[in-house]
Amino acid sequence: MTEQKPVTDAAAQKVPALPDAQTVTEVQHYTDRLFRFRCTRPASLRFRSGEFVMIGLMGDPHPETGKQKPLLRAYSIASPAWDEELEFYSIKVQDGPLTSKLQHLKEGDEIILRPKPVGTLVHDALLPGKRLWFFATGTGIAPFASLIREPETYERYDQIILTHTCREVAELTYGRELVDSVRADEMLAEVIGENFADKLVYYPTTTREESPKMGRVTDLLRSGEIFRDLGIEGMSAETDRAMVCGSMGLNTDLKEILEGFGLKEGANSEPAEYVVEKAFVG
Repeated sequence: MTEQKPVTDAAAQKVPALPDAQTVTEVQHYTDRLFRFRCTRPASLRFRSGEFVMIGLMGDPHPETGKQKPLLRAYSIASPAWDEELEFYSIKVQDGPLTSKLQHLKEGDEIILRPKPVGTLVHDALLPGKRLWFFATGTGIAPFASLIREPETYERYDQIILTHTCREVAELTYGRELVDSVRADEMLAEVIGENFADKLVYYPTTTREESPKMGRVTDLLRSGEIFRDLGIEGMSAETDRAMVCGSMGLNTDLKEILEGFGLKEGANSEPAEYVVEKAFVG
């Protein structure tokens, strides 16, 4: 006769398989290059909308020792600070050490999340202004996905302009759906007031596939086309503030353009007219 093991509550006995483990609650794929996922939020995690954390998975076992090391990358938190869960928006790189694995996440899987948020794309790094520009390419829209769902953004500025540049139309889907959901959000509308719908301006562009607005945002700024499209006279240090998140090339070009308009780069320790995220993935 074999010994019977006591019946236990499996859920109560479950121990996270990963260090700093959080559970994936939702996954949505947009294209063969882009997806988003949501996961549980550590009870102790406090962050400012626009910040990023280190997330990842365990790497492949070492061929000789069999030991595994965590594969961690910086990812902007796409959900606002008040959200009970965390959202991330990611690119898929087939030969990427982390994203080649991350893209196969399913609901119920676990990820590593180091709960130490940092970043420069926060309101505290900017001086008060009237108009706030968000300049994003690709998955660089993630921190702005957090900030446009944050009531404080609308309390600080009269107008918010979200620009998002991608190669193809399908790559704009996440941003478009996000803006639609924000404009329809009754809670935000109640907090912000009746002019809420006019406060958030969405300006998507593509660089390869034909769309209603073609071109790199840097070219549209240099030519003044973006200002004509939006009915704005231009940009100045007195009224305009900006946040930038994209490729290194975009960051460099936009710094030059913004400084040409008289804006100075700020930081958490010394707020100014614009900030650039330097730890961008994708």
